[in-house]
Amino acid sequence: MPNISSLEIFSGAGGLATGIAQNNVKHHALVEWNKDACRTLMENFDPKIVHNVDIRDFEFIKYGHVDIVAGGPPCQPFSLGGKHKGSIDTRDMFPYACKAISQCKPLAFIFENVKGLLRKSFSTYFEYIILRLTYPEIEIEDSEPWEKHLNRLEKIHTSQNYNGIRYNVLFRLIDAADYGIPQRRERVIIVGIREDLGIEWSFPPQTHSLEALIWSQFVSHEYWERHNIIPVNVNCYDERTQTLIAKAQQQVRMFPPGTKPWRTIRDQLKDIPQPDEHGTFHSEHILRDGARVYPGHTGSFIDFPSKTLKAGDHGVPGGENMIRYDDGRVRYYTTYEAKLIQTFPSNYKICGSWTESMRQIGNAVPVKLAQIISNSIIKQIAKCMDAQQIAARRLPNAGVA
Repeated sequence: MPNISSLEIFSGAGGLATGIAQNNVKHHALVEWNKDACRTLMENFDPKIVHNVDIRDFEFIKYGHVDIVAGGPPCQPFSLGGKHKGSIDTRDMFPYACKAISQCKPLAFIFENVKGLLRKSFSTYFEYIILRLTYPEIEIEDSEPWEKHLNRLEKIHTSQNYNGIRYNVLFRLIDAADYGIPQRRERVIIVGIREDLGIEWSFPPQTHSLEALIWSQFVSHEYWERHNIIPVNVNCYDERTQTLIAKAQQQVRMFPPGTKPWRTIRDQLKDIPQPDEHGTFHSEHILRDGARVYPGHTGSFIDFPSKTLKAGDHGVPGGENMIRYDDGRVRYYTTYEAKLIQTFPSNYKICGSWTESMRQIGNAVPVKLAQIISNSIIKQIAKCMDAQQIAARRLPNAGVA
């Protein structure tokens, strides 16, 4: 495997960075403005590569050529739980993701964002994002409205006269549970690969499914046998989950699915003892009181993947960050459990208060998903080119690598 370098922006707690690093990628820089998140990054990566800075002030040009640019631009402008301002929201940082591509000219890039980015109301702006990532050298001019820039990009896209750097850009709405992450987490993944590399790439195929989970629980009963527990009656689930199970059962009556079962909360936390008030097992595994069920916040059934972890610890943001047992009991996830649900390594340290830790974890990219996506890209690059060919494809600029 050739040596691959990376620069990551909007690093947060480091979920994407950790997954990429698991493929032996060397990070040159991790850029994040939140101080607590930077403390987390410094605990788990070389502090020298962590930059606690506003992305608007970061000088990408200093890093010269890097092979991969990755990150999760802030999602509030497009989040279903936000104000839906999109491109007019001052928190929209996609222009700086585009800037990183235009200045670093990586072999590939990986960006993650919320599914709200695909909403119909944002469709034109999303088209603009994709075209801007496709043609990073066609930069927006000072005081130029993005709509006018989009018009220029569209004309270039339909012409035959462009000779600059171009990326083949693909995007897909992915549910993390379909790749073995114990969480229903739908996110848009955007991947670009430099066209001149001549690499054919597609998203990794789904490996896990609801149908396979239902087969293992309600047909073969292998799930319950594996955990050495009595099968749960389907009536203990809420109406929505019962409907989901019924539909899946109709599809698996004859033959077992060819995928693995969705991974459940019980699967992921089976070796973890119940938390206590003192953090006896682990300093991040502390029992928090106050968890309760109320409309719209019913927690996650232990024998299903977790609902999407939210960036909060209580109330509307964090009310769903609870485990729900088959007898109706609920309790909050500990930060240790939430970290494992996001597939961080057990020895990965999350810094900050409980509220801040849950915010970081809730905003993170699942580590395993990041590893799977980046590994498929790196493998394809390595398959098509050896180290010498990769080095020859790196495009120098005025910076110093």
